[in-house]
Amino acid sequence: MKIAITTRGDSPDSEVDPRFGRAQGFLVYDTDRDAYTPVSNTQNLHAPQGAGIQAGRIVADAGAGAVLTGNCGPKAFRVLNQAGIKVYVSVTGTARKAVDAYQKGELNEATRANVEGHW
Repeated sequence: MKIAITTRGDSPDSEVDPRFGRAQGFLVYDTDRDAYTPVSNTQNLHAPQGAGIQAGRIVADAGAGAVLTGNCGPKAFRVLNQAGIKVYVSVTGTARKAVDAYQKGELNEATRANVEGHW
């Protein structure tokens, strides 16, 4: 399984970015290979609108089955939900610690967006 984490850098020790659509980037952790792959989100950093939708597509194209992030708006949540990707919000700390918490079952799956659009 692949887990996408919104991050402020390219390392497992990078902090979780509290934004989904306008996150600096994603680290995609592959549980089968125990490896992290950085995925750029540069195109969405300053997008006037649609950043969450596009970021959702990036994560889906990366093959993620779950997203760990600080916050997720309604349009992004809808895209992720339609792609069958589970969303976990209010995640903090480093990407490595977020994955560890996920694997230990310490995170709660979101049932809806936790912020308004353009957050």
